[in-house]
Amino acid sequence: MTKFVKSVEMDKRMETDQLPDAKAPLLQAVSWLCRPLVRLLIRQGITYPQLRELLKGIYVEVAEADFTVDGKSPSDSRIYILTGVHRKDIKRLRRGDEAGEAAQVATLGGAIVARWLALPEFLDANGEPRCLPRDADERGPGFDDLVASVSKDVRPRAILDEWLRLGMVSRNAAGDICLDRKAFVPAKDFAEQAFFMSRNVHDHLATCVHNLLEEGEPMLERSVYYDQLTSHSVAHLRELARYEGMALLQKLNAEALHRQQHDAGNGDARQRMRFGVYWYEEARQTEEMSR
Repeated sequence: MTKFVKSVEMDKRMETDQLPDAKAPLLQAVSWLCRPLVRLLIRQGITYPQLRELLKGIYVEVAEADFTVDGKSPSDSRIYILTGVHRKDIKRLRRGDEAGEAAQVATLGGAIVARWLALPEFLDANGEPRCLPRDADERGPGFDDLVASVSKDVRPRAILDEWLRLGMVSRNAAGDICLDRKAFVPAKDFAEQAFFMSRNVHDHLATCVHNLLEEGEPMLERSVYYDQLTSHSVAHLRELARYEGMALLQKLNAEALHRQQHDAGNGDARQRMRFGVYWYEEARQTEEMSR
């Protein structure tokens, strides 16, 4: 049994050693970045066969969208060559993507909060999002006006009831609606959290891929890393990152909203952007965790 195990391990090392120079480190990197995701999937009861089926579909979709030939969609045979997915699975999987309800709800909520944080008519004298009445009064527009500025297809009451349930907003003694600064992403709604995770991490990873493949001017992708810190030092840095990060996000949000309104109707207004900050901390367990 010992000889068999050693033989298998040797075969695996030989397979890795025989990979082209770029593939071995890339696979190691993919293995590392997938660990938090696999932990999440296991906690949520999503098994390897389910993920395998999902990956098949993603391979087919990406090959179909990004590896066209002379502008034409690749054939099943070409997709098989590119991906290794079996032809019978390719035929079954080649169908369009459908936007989910969670994505629509999350996008609407994010747009409403962005305006509440940026537009002068919804801010107080200190530039903070003010508590809003339901309807406009002498102080300015109300919550219903805020929702209507984003979409007239949804009832403001429905948004308010859901946000109250999620703790995103609360009512003060006067009955006005106040935004919880800590609840820009609802803490209790797993579907919306998953939506924002997918968009944020997708764009962060897409930035890394863009830079690795050298597909044009490098995009901003930086972080600060230190270890051998005490819990007290980490707590201090965490608060500094939260304060400075939120200030930068609010500044960029206000400028982006201003430019979006300025660019409205411009035929060239087809670009999108995302800028984010993140924080992570844990007790370092092994040398493998270093940088």
